[in-house]
Amino acid sequence: MNTTLITAGLARAISRSLPDCALLHLPRGEFDLVLARRQHARYVGALEQAGVRMTVLPELPDLPDATFVEDAAVVLDEVAIVCRLGAASRESEAETIVPVVAPWHPVRRIISPGTLEGGDVLRIGRMLFVGLSSRSNAEGIRQLEAIVSPFGYHVRPVAVRGCLHLKTAVTAPADGLLMANPAWVDLTPFAGLEMVPVPADEPWGANTLAVNGTVFVAGSAPETARRLRGRGLSVLSLDVSELQKAEAGLTCLSVLFSAART
Repeated sequence: MNTTLITAGLARAISRSLPDCALLHLPRGEFDLVLARRQHARYVGALEQAGVRMTVLPELPDLPDATFVEDAAVVLDEVAIVCRLGAASRESEAETIVPVVAPWHPVRRIISPGTLEGGDVLRIGRMLFVGLSSRSNAEGIRQLEAIVSPFGYHVRPVAVRGCLHLKTAVTAPADGLLMANPAWVDLTPFAGLEMVPVPADEPWGANTLAVNGTVFVAGSAPETARRLRGRGLSVLSLDVSELQKAEAGLTCLSVLFSAART
């Protein structure tokens, strides 16, 4: 996780075309857009309560996955990396984020044939664990390393299986602590970090979001929340059930960063 104080964040309004989102591991179901927007608004409000100044970008009606704004950019303290998304239907999302992040950080880009999505990038201190997934390839990871290594970051690829992104399978709710679904990720690259496994009946519970001393957990994972509280963490459960139908989680609904220039 990044222990820098998070002061700014980006989210994007739910697209009316959300029911046409790209799906890989879940069957397509019916979406309640009214409920999805209500859940999204509560999510944004919770981040604001945690001290994050949120900017909600306008809906992109023809891009059903655009509300999963994390995938379009990786924003570090020194640089913003605009991604080349791995799903063809999402490629045009990346450029929409450029004018938003450019005022805060220098912008670099992942270019073809590389692909990289922000949901595959887990920052823990100066280490970036990057999922080698259906959406992020080895060339994308190589380009990311070339961009960030001059700033003192190290990049470590991680094999992902059975889920969309690395952060679907593992996140860092606290320093030195992982919440993980071992069935979906190779945990070998995380040697030396303590791992708390998700309950067997809460496979999506590994997607937690730590923000300024609060750990957000999906409302569908109450036992995961209980285990984290047992570690002395301040936990807030948020219902994102409609967005989970799109294989989404808490992390993918925002891009969070320190707004201070370096």
